Amino acid sequence: MPHHTPLIATIVGGLVLAFIFGTLAHRLKMPPLIGYLLAGIAIGPFTPGFVGDADLAQELAEIGVILLMFGVGLHFSLKDLLSVKTIAIPGAVVQITIATLLGMGLGWALGWPMGEGFLFGLALSVASTVVLLTALQERRLVETKRGRIAVGWLIVEDIAMVLALVLIPALSGVLGGKGEAMTGSALMVTLGITLGKVVAFVAVMLIVGRRVIPWILERIADTGSRELFRLAVLAIALGFALGSAYVFGVSFALGAFFAGMILSESELSHRAAEESLPLRDAFAVLFFVSVGMLFDPSVLVREPLLVLATVFIIVVGKSLAAYFIVRLFGHPMSTALTISASLAQIGEFSFILATLGLSLDLLSPVARDLILGGAILSILINPLLFSMLDRLKPVIEKREGNEAPVEAIQQPVEMNDHVVLVGYGRVGRAIGSQLRAQGTPFVVIEAQLESVEALRAEGITALYGNAAQAGVLTAAGIERARWMLVAIPDAFEAGQMVERARAANAQLRVAARAHSDAEVEHLEKHGANEVIMGEREIARGMLGLVAAA
Repeated sequence: MPHHTPLIATIVGGLVLAFIFGTLAHRLKMPPLIGYLLAGIAIGPFTPGFVGDADLAQELAEIGVILLMFGVGLHFSLKDLLSVKTIAIPGAVVQITIATLLGMGLGWALGWPMGEGFLFGLALSVASTVVLLTALQERRLVETKRGRIAVGWLIVEDIAMVLALVLIPALSGVLGGKGEAMTGSALMVTLGITLGKVVAFVAVMLIVGRRVIPWILERIADTGSRELFRLAVLAIALGFALGSAYVFGVSFALGAFFAGMILSESELSHRAAEESLPLRDAFAVLFFVSVGMLFDPSVLVREPLLVLATVFIIVVGKSLAAYFIVRLFGHPMSTALTISASLAQIGEFSFILATLGLSLDLLSPVARDLILGGAILSILINPLLFSMLDRLKPVIEKREGNEAPVEAIQQPVEMNDHVVLVGYGRVGRAIGSQLRAQGTPFVVIEAQLESVEALRAEGITALYGNAAQAGVLTAAGIERARWMLVAIPDAFEAGQMVERARAANAQLRVAARAHSDAEVEHLEKHGANEVIMGEREIARGMLGLVAAA
């Protein structure tokens, strides 16, 4: 058996360098994503040393896109999608139009043919799925109104690009590329068939998939095999994504999203999300590595002004268009800024359009390099935009006043000697029930807006937000609290919360949950007084039964 294959070398080289550069970026107080992109540039064909297989890397990255969209679908619902249709559909269409016109304007200034300018502008108009969702998930915004609008906007862009990929080859002759111009009737037939496939895909997923997908997982869950359940989750995500692409001609991402959205109606959706999370994160890293591998750094020297103009269209032009569209629909400034920052980058569909344009002689190599350079730089800039947005959040909320969205409103808690309960999932709900029965005053910090609204409706004091962020624990009255109970399953994030709480209140008693000895050690190191590990408590309970018998 050979000890070196392109597949293994690309995976190992990509992940190892992503880990090294990602760690360095984190040490320098920068997003790890920047390190992943630099890792891709390091193993790309345009830099010396080891060169990975760019084609394999892109295919592996597609798995990351599929799993990411499947995971988003698990936390989404058809109701959520329909609730934002009035802004997502017109907003995405208008924003695509404006960005395309800006790209055509740059092409016209450079003397490019109209067809090349059109395809160039279209490639600059569509945001990257992975970048957008990574930014939203890091800030727990996916399930907020802002997040739902951004995801709905993204779905509309995906559908528009599916139509574009079908129609561009048919229109190639008209646009100045290879191929003969289609007649008007033939073009309408092609468009009708494509739209029919999209409608058929949605209908099949909602009618057939709604019955088949939950049924499969329920049967596998009944076997009690965790390995089979994990395999079933991956098979559903990847299988439906691939099947949707081959049968209906839609994108992998769209097929995976609908599969996850349908599964979200099942009680097993949370378990499915947990099982797919590790692979999703690993392949999402490979996506950024694959993007870096496509980038030729010499374009920054050869065409610096054109690269800056391209980045300006993506980061400024497209963002301003999205901002004003959202504001025109009556949404607050915080929502408009979040949407505009989310869309201020380009990614996978842009690369596909660039490749298609080259094959049809619609794009020149210079235009292709500008698209790739714009993608890399906009992806590098995007985390910085969100960091600026995070710093401006208090100012924006103060300016909005009564117009601030529900998730931004946090009234400080007027309690003393109370319990701060972080997380209201299965564990947090059980704790909260007992605290209410005992009459112990407590406040809940929860990252899901719907859960916060439901708790407030029940008369329970609840704050929306992430307890690891500045201001949230203060609003919960952590300085005056007696206990903090951290019920979330993520021990690393819990460690940040514990450390922040300990700094605010040295007398505070803190209890957290863990799943391993390493997590116990991590939480205790960050200041937890008590760490409960499920396996240990089960063992103690069983030994107690034996001793009592």
